[in-house]
Amino acid sequence: MNYFITGTDTDCGKTYVTDLLVRAARAEGLDAVAAKPFCCGSREDVEILSAANGGILPPDVVNPVWLKTPAAPLACQLLGEKPADLAAALGGMRALASRHDHVCCEGAGGWLVPLLHRYSMADFAAELGWPILLVARNKLGVLNHALLTIENIRQRGLKLAGVVLNHAEAAEDPATRTNRKILEDVLGHPLLAAVPRGAKVIDLPPIFRG
Repeated sequence: MNYFITGTDTDCGKTYVTDLLVRAARAEGLDAVAAKPFCCGSREDVEILSAANGGILPPDVVNPVWLKTPAAPLACQLLGEKPADLAAALGGMRALASRHDHVCCEGAGGWLVPLLHRYSMADFAAELGWPILLVARNKLGVLNHALLTIENIRQRGLKLAGVVLNHAEAAEDPATRTNRKILEDVLGHPLLAAVPRGAKVIDLPPIFRG
């Protein structure tokens, strides 16, 4: 099974969670790889995902579209770079899916970040058609961000594979202590995973074994 991994916002921990998931899958002997079709600015995330893959894929396969400006792809275009190459990104992800059992495709930025004029990351995910895995950073405000994202995913007729709550904050507060329960109450089922702060490994969610 392949998954498109999106987030509630930038720096919510998409690369961190994707890295943990792929490492956990490969540790169990599964043919899983990570990919990032669009990268803007530093390619550090691509290096992390390439390492999670065990170095079996070159960076340009992991990341077929690299824009040099650290901004949304549409902003890169407005600042003089070439438009994001959707055909290269879609083709690259589909090629990986034809060669591997599990592809974890990490988006750039949040769910509705613009790739081109009137074309968002959500539109790209819809074309890809894979189930969506949402990474949410456990902090004040995540409930609104997560629920709005989930609502839009469902309105587009896409399958929500699950939510991963990333405990990235150093200190706890009333929001971080209750976000998980509230999200589970609203969703009507447990979260896919809750990643402790600084975790180096996680248990592989059951969806990868289905």
